[in-house]
Amino acid sequence: MIGMLKGRVEALGADELVLDVNGVGYLVGAGARTLARLEPGQDIVLQIETHVREDAFRLFGFIDDIERAWFVHLQNIQGVGAKAAFAILDTVPVSEIANAAALGDKSTFARAKGVGPKLAARITTELKDKAPPTGRSFSIGLPVHGTQDDASAPDQAPGGGASAAREDAVSALINLGYNESAARQAVATILRDRGDETPLGDVIRLSLKELAP
Repeated sequence: MIGMLKGRVEALGADELVLDVNGVGYLVGAGARTLARLEPGQDIVLQIETHVREDAFRLFGFIDDIERAWFVHLQNIQGVGAKAAFAILDTVPVSEIANAAALGDKSTFARAKGVGPKLAARITTELKDKAPPTGRSFSIGLPVHGTQDDASAPDQAPGGGASAAREDAVSALINLGYNESAARQAVATILRDRGDETPLGDVIRLSLKELAP
């Protein structure tokens, strides 16, 4: 299986790109959010999700691994394939997906092209009480434009980023005796209102107020 490719963007299409890796051109499917950040001739590292079927072998690429993780996570839901997963990721920033799920906000998912009301409701229901994916961990940031600083992403750092902070806050509330569903809803409300950069201590403190009778 292929988990990562490092090379130069040879060509861009409507929903794919050709990545030249040491003279071999890999055809990689990608969402609009990823393609908008690329240009021909650009050196890039892509996180790859490989799909193997009886009649196809496809590669899907992402600049940020947390997007790859959500791409996989969403497809665990019946009725969500690669196309719908890309549509959601192109419409809803990953930082908002977990909040929308925890708060039961199906309208957020319904904004995605091709995701109707019934599928949006199913996505919300199935994600509501599940921990969001964290993605793979990296020791350093991965280059987007050929330099390390351009692509350092908080969600890729071990134990860091919005996803890790969210799970730490939920875990703390569960340890205090609250059920997981209520804890996730409270944390999602605080992060939605205060932003993903809210310090962990403040998230827990404000969530406790949210949970107070």
